[in-house]
Amino acid sequence: MARAVPIRSSRNPKRLKPAASSRRLGDALSIAEQQGLLSGGKTLTLRGRMPSLLVEQAKRKTGIQSDSKLIEAALANIVVEDEYADWLLAQRGTVSKDLDLEF
Repeated sequence: MARAVPIRSSRNPKRLKPAASSRRLGDALSIAEQQGLLSGGKTLTLRGRMPSLLVEQAKRKTGIQSDSKLIEAALANIVVEDEYADWLLAQRGTVSKDLDLEF
């Protein structure tokens, strides 16, 4: 399986580079495996119609060529998503304004 080569772009430096994306998906799959989400038989068949350009770009970005593996990686990424940012934003206003923080 060919590994995606990082793309250097001066126009959009915040864009996630393919190698980082592949690493993140690999981490998601690893966490999903540690949580037992990938164990057992593959008994469910999942089908759907997708825009071909979307699938081509996802395969190119991740280096995954198998449709099944691509769907598995996407689902794992959704399930193990880090929700810290959402939690942190939800904490806004929960600390009393009267709390002495000693500054």
